[in-house]
Amino acid sequence: MTKIAVVAVGGNSLIKDPIHQDIPDQYAATVETTKHVASMIDQGWQVLLTHGNGPQVGFILRRSELSRGELHAVPLDYCGADTQGAIGYMFQRAMRNEFKKRGIDKQAATVITQTLVDRDDPAFQKPTKPIGSFMDEATAQEHAKTEGWTVVEDAGRGWRRVVPSPLPQKIVEFDAIMALIRAGFTVIASGGGGIPVIERDGHLEGIEAVIDKDYAAATLARDLNADLFLITTAVDKVALDFGKPDQQWLDTLTLAEAKGYLAQGHFQPGSMGPKVQAIIWFLEAGGKEALITSSENIERALAGETGTRFVP
Repeated sequence: MTKIAVVAVGGNSLIKDPIHQDIPDQYAATVETTKHVASMIDQGWQVLLTHGNGPQVGFILRRSELSRGELHAVPLDYCGADTQGAIGYMFQRAMRNEFKKRGIDKQAATVITQTLVDRDDPAFQKPTKPIGSFMDEATAQEHAKTEGWTVVEDAGRGWRRVVPSPLPQKIVEFDAIMALIRAGFTVIASGGGGIPVIERDGHLEGIEAVIDKDYAAATLARDLNADLFLITTAVDKVALDFGKPDQQWLDTLTLAEAKGYLAQGHFQPGSMGPKVQAIIWFLEAGGKEALITSSENIERALAGETGTRFVP
């Protein structure tokens, strides 16, 4: 089999700015990202693509809020399934068109992916992941009373619902994903970190939670024994003291250096922190190499011209 790369694309990368949020704009962004992924495939990589879905889930939740009283609400696990299908469709179509343009004899397929989490994960005791719209305190407390939501005040901007963010344990559809990769498909899977499920008496149950997509991608990369784990983000490289006068861009980090800098607080929880932690777990499990860069610089990063490379 050719070299396998797991490429994790952020959900925000499909939305360039607040005035380009509709479906045609998201598809245009998908087409742009697909060109760079296709270049990897041209170079001989077998790619498994995973993606974020935070903004898209937010749109579905907002529609549910606006249609309250007219239509049923959409549970959070179903929001994940909906967005996996919709974003997967965009990538499948964009990839088919790009493959045809380049003369690549290949097909793309999306796997609606469930991710098993531990029902005793401590995250269930302390929900932290904000979802949905901002509310005033009275509305938030009413939701908490009638629907059992956990709500918090968010930095003076209003109140929001928060849900647990448990760690991924297993990709339920892993065997199907592996079979497609072995058959030569470019696979889109584990969108948004996967649909969180728990197991009870041998049966799976969907839950109201959000799984970090980079953590789930690291789980996939580990189980696939991937040759490369590539995370795209808004910047070309990782930096120490990001945004400060003494900011320092990083070309290469060893596993030990990455763990040290993370412990020192250089990579923030809401920004680069989860990406670096996901890579640490991948390398600790025997991963060979990881890379963080922007989508538009994938080719240059693979050539060693930019990006931050992580090695054991």
